[in-house]
Amino acid sequence: MAKVIIILGPPGSGKGTQSDFICQKLKLSYIGSGELLRARKKRRDFTGLQIACYIDIGKRVPTPAIFYLWMAEFEKIKKTAKLNGFIIDGSPRSVLEAEMLDLTLSWYDWEKNQKVIYIKLSPQESVRRLTKRRQCAKCSEVIPYFGEFKAMKKCPQCGGELVARPDDTIQGVKERLKWFKTDVVPAINYYRKKGILLTINGEQSIENVSRDILKALKQF
Repeated sequence: MAKVIIILGPPGSGKGTQSDFICQKLKLSYIGSGELLRARKKRRDFTGLQIACYIDIGKRVPTPAIFYLWMAEFEKIKKTAKLNGFIIDGSPRSVLEAEMLDLTLSWYDWEKNQKVIYIKLSPQESVRRLTKRRQCAKCSEVIPYFGEFKAMKKCPQCGGELVARPDDTIQGVKERLKWFKTDVVPAINYYRKKGILLTINGEQSIENVSRDILKALKQF
């Protein structure tokens, strides 16, 4: 039976880094809303331009656009002959999206083997990490600001120049933290009430966060 792991946490909690690690360790497919949006905005049609207008200023892209991208990914994954499962990185972002995702997982017969990882991080640490992190100007790879990543001078994927993301200003981060509290936290509580939430201390090193996630998923 396919595993479904949802990774949630405030901005800067390392969701993408941990998702990559778990995907490799457990041989899972990956669905990242941020990655999907950044790829889609490169198509200079109406939807691409609208997405660019939203994410370039740190504004949340509306739910219908997110689900449009998710459904395309789910269709690709469903065609996989031997599916171990997949990770959804950074979504759902509200109770409405959580309920819609539950219906979608049920549609694809994936709803019975689901866990949600919540990487907990203080607002102060979120601001510190995000205002210092960088992104590759060439391939858009995001380089977090902690551990070994601090010393990187070039993108580890393509060797491109590392620059600040346009939405990683103090004001931009505070706006994202604001909607995380008002919208995402209720979604986290939704999963807590369902009994499928696993809370991880995100203030630790990358290695220790990875260790705790694997430990929490051991019986999954």
